[in-house]
Amino acid sequence: MKKSFLSSKIHKATVTDSQIDYEGSCEIDISLLNAAGINVFEKIDIYNITNGERFTTYAIEGKAETGNICINGACCHKASIGDKIIICTYVDIESHEIKNYKPTVIHVDNNNKILDSNEYDNVSLV
Repeated sequence: MKKSFLSSKIHKATVTDSQIDYEGSCEIDISLLNAAGINVFEKIDIYNITNGERFTTYAIEGKAETGNICINGACCHKASIGDKIIICTYVDIESHEIKNYKPTVIHVDNNNKILDSNEYDNVSLV
């Protein structure tokens, strides 16, 4: 039996740009994607801390070390520049894999620079 678990999370990021005429997606600084273990074109869920909106899109690569997080296309109706968001991915895990499973979590500052990672290192899932 498989269960779904958090795979990766960028916590309390700040939306830095918004491009409604773009075809869709969320452009994220590749440094943040790599640190969180999120792949380009991977499905992401975005939870807007500022306004409570939740939506799904996919990640595209942004320039490294810029802290850029740009909401594109229809998603612009769900998040605005300056909003605080949480970006998550999930993974399905077999029951026998759960005990040792740990997600990758990064916390960022107001400029989307990494503060720390892996808050959940000491959590037991079983």
